[in-house]
Amino acid sequence: MSEHVPPSIRIQKEDFDAAREAERLTRGRRDVGAVVTFIGLCRDEHGTLAALELEHYPGMAEAEISRIAAEAMARWPLGGLTIIHRHGMVRPGENIVLVVAASRHRHAAFEAASFVMDFLKTEAPFWKKQHLTDGTNGGWVEAKESDAEMLGRWTREN
Repeated sequence: MSEHVPPSIRIQKEDFDAAREAERLTRGRRDVGAVVTFIGLCRDEHGTLAALELEHYPGMAEAEISRIAAEAMARWPLGGLTIIHRHGMVRPGENIVLVVAASRHRHAAFEAASFVMDFLKTEAPFWKKQHLTDGTNGGWVEAKESDAEMLGRWTREN
């Protein structure tokens, strides 16, 4: 890309506006031909989940996400990358994570966004505690084997 913009990484309690974040990456840019936006939402788990409590290790989370972002920027010709991950209490239907990848071409933007999410799901130091609608604590969400399998596609000479 003709203009390299360093990745923007934020961990915050507040919600985010995906359209505003995409506009920030493309404002005044004529070299961007594709923007891929991924928004991860809190599911209600068939009506049993009142909220997810997202915890992170401050400093370590930002460092790990920065490492993931730098690898994505090195693998694909991105003109910009934004990663926002929320912490605190998140209710069903609310945003949890945002990845916005901008590139000259769609393939790079899609691949980079997918790569970032696969690494966020497995490598970023976040923990999720379930709060159930019946008022009980549903415990900590365990890592899924399927997430580790998805991550494997990036570590095999891809």
